[in-house]
Amino acid sequence: QVDYDVCSNYGNWLYSAGVGNDPRDSRKFNMIKQGLDYDGNGDYVRLWVPELQGIKGADIHTPWALSSAALSQAGVTLGETYPRPVVTAPEWSRHMQQRPVSRSPHPRGRRGPAQHKDRGIDFYFSRKKDA
Repeated sequence: QVDYDVCSNYGNWLYSAGVGNDPRDSRKFNMIKQGLDYDGNGDYVRLWVPELQGIKGADIHTPWALSSAALSQAGVTLGETYPRPVVTAPEWSRHMQQRPVSRSPHPRGRRGPAQHKDRGIDFYFSRKKDA
């Protein structure tokens, strides 16, 4: 199975739904920020959402924000080949124009024993992990 850890997944889904235990008020899960932090080039999205394969780089996380020309070039028609967003949270706007190039691969800039810039999706699915 892909990406399955019972404790992590259930805890994260509950947290994302806003029913988890969180000491902060008005906490919201920011999908755009998460996409940029953990899939900066969009490889994971491109793997599982073939309708968006023509969109290059981090733009894949916000296809609705692209120009008509860019969507046309990528072969995407919002509302036909890919759905329009149901909601767009105001909190997303500050991340929509960012590019992950200078961002730390670890959330909030915390650093572990080693940094892996642009690991790509193969890093997460390979058996051998470098530290």
